[in-house]
Amino acid sequence: MVSKIFTWVGHPRESSLSLAMADAYDAAAAQAGATVRRMTLSDMDFDVDLREGYHSRKTLEPCLEQWRENVLWADHLCWVYPVWWGGMPAKMKGVIDRAVLPGFAMSYPEGKIFWERLLVGRSADVILTSDAPPWFDQIVNGRPAKNQAVNTILKFAGIKPVKTLQVGTVKTASDAKIQKWIEAAGKRGRAAARR
Repeated sequence: MVSKIFTWVGHPRESSLSLAMADAYDAAAAQAGATVRRMTLSDMDFDVDLREGYHSRKTLEPCLEQWRENVLWADHLCWVYPVWWGGMPAKMKGVIDRAVLPGFAMSYPEGKIFWERLLVGRSADVILTSDAPPWFDQIVNGRPAKNQAVNTILKFAGIKPVKTLQVGTVKTASDAKIQKWIEAAGKRGRAAARR
């Protein structure tokens, strides 16, 4: 089956390893027959501040509306981003805070304890880069960035299965190691197109 894939690069800088891995993922997916759309966090201009929390709704900026449209269009998502302080970059989390809302990703039926997941029928890949080795992040920290994206956002909204790929240590990686990571991202993209 040919997939409709929405890739979101969650690095706030225009050029990064996250972007290079997303390029490989998208190119391999497209070559395998998928239709791919992409947004990059560095191109998204919106107010991340929720001054009122969720007590009142702010009008979504055009980039957030487009992001939501792409999520609804896709049958597979790919998020590629760096792990900063055990989580996603603040601006990336700002997109989640502003756009992943009741009525879009979930609903809370009156009188029921559990929520209704509104994004069922989609799968996802989460690709993370980190300066901590993945084994260290797993043993010492329990992989909080992975758990945040996979369990408390994607699966919470009904998106599954979710596969993850975490690479590191980025800051000391050789060019050959980085190239292997980029190739691994391409393999993930090819596999996503064939789901």
